[in-house]
Amino acid sequence: MNAIVNSPLFGILLSLMAFEAGVLISRKWKHTLLNPLLIANILIVGFLLLTGISFESYNVGGSYISVMLSPATVVLAVPLYRQLSKLTRYWKPILAGIFAGSLTSMACVIAVSKLIGLGDTLMLSLLPKSITIPMGSVVSEQIGGIPSITIIAITITGITGAVAAPAVCRFCRIKHKVAQGVAIGTASHALGTSKAMEMGEVQGAMSSLSIGVAGLFTAITAPLILAALS
Repeated sequence: MNAIVNSPLFGILLSLMAFEAGVLISRKWKHTLLNPLLIANILIVGFLLLTGISFESYNVGGSYISVMLSPATVVLAVPLYRQLSKLTRYWKPILAGIFAGSLTSMACVIAVSKLIGLGDTLMLSLLPKSITIPMGSVVSEQIGGIPSITIIAITITGITGAVAAPAVCRFCRIKHKVAQGVAIGTASHALGTSKAMEMGEVQGAMSSLSIGVAGLFTAITAPLILAALS
């Protein structure tokens, strides 16, 4: 039994089965909160807790899926290429929106951390929460955060964005497709972009662009913010 649990195949199969179950549940009930990624996370955590299998054993295979995040993100350039006309037309407001969103995300982390008395290490770990895991973990390590906490924060941020994006757009009356995509991608990276893709090709393209630009901007700005605060 231990040989099976500690095999890379176990973590991979468990992840795929949980996600497929999430997709089926989401398609059947069609509710915003029933996001396949959220359901998959709940199912995996619940299974590990019920069986007593350690996260380390699961992650032997689960880490293989994490490795695919970077190439999967690159594939998002395909819908962006199809929307080059909109990119060239709106490039100024797109960049302004991404920069404003990234700064707001980091400013909120700093403000809330100071307000509730969160330690500097935890604050720095949460600072890159709105960019992809490969970039966020590196930024976290560079500025003195804890990468594992950063990865958890990035995952929660992405799932929250994927679940709440349509409702937030309706509540804030964000009707322009380009604006919706920029907002979702800047706030909730690749996981949010999965929802943007469902909303439309324009939203998905702008969201995928925002992932890369927001990541680069955060990587450059976070150390500068840290230097200014110290």
